[in-house]
Amino acid sequence: MNFNHKLKINAYFNIDYSLTEFKIIELENHITKDIHDGHQNGDLTVIWRDWDEILKNHPKMIYLTSVNPGEIKGPHMHLKRTSYFTCIEGSIILIIRDSDGIHHEIECNSEKPRLICVPNNIASAHINVDEKTSKVLVLADVAWKPNDNEMVNVEFDDYDWTKFNLNVNSN
Repeated sequence: MNFNHKLKINAYFNIDYSLTEFKIIELENHITKDIHDGHQNGDLTVIWRDWDEILKNHPKMIYLTSVNPGEIKGPHMHLKRTSYFTCIEGSIILIIRDSDGIHHEIECNSEKPRLICVPNNIASAHINVDEKTSKVLVLADVAWKPNDNEMVNVEFDDYDWTKFNLNVNSN
């Protein structure tokens, strides 16, 4: 990816605006320290704050999805929903097919926090490339409702799935 067109928003987030149909947002991360002796006791990653204005529409639903090792979720497309993905445990490759049919591979893992925006009517799939179950936190601007028929399964027939060690033989 070419990150020459990053802009700072509120001096915290880097957003790649060279991408026209989806966005990659490098997330703000802070070391946390023990209150008694100041040693590092962890870290804090900011996923979303209402005042940052990095999301066009504020989330109406937040959920956690897991992907087993070597498995694929999708590909599918949401007709109404824009989704924002961040991997909080493990490592995934997000495959996004833009409106020109070009497939973009975006690595997302807990070591380098980033938020990936996939707008409605853009197809994507998640591949777990880790040896353990990966967990992905998802923010969505439209809440899921039973029987709303908002998601459409699609095929990435022209995508080379063989480069990944997958558990599925159909791709």
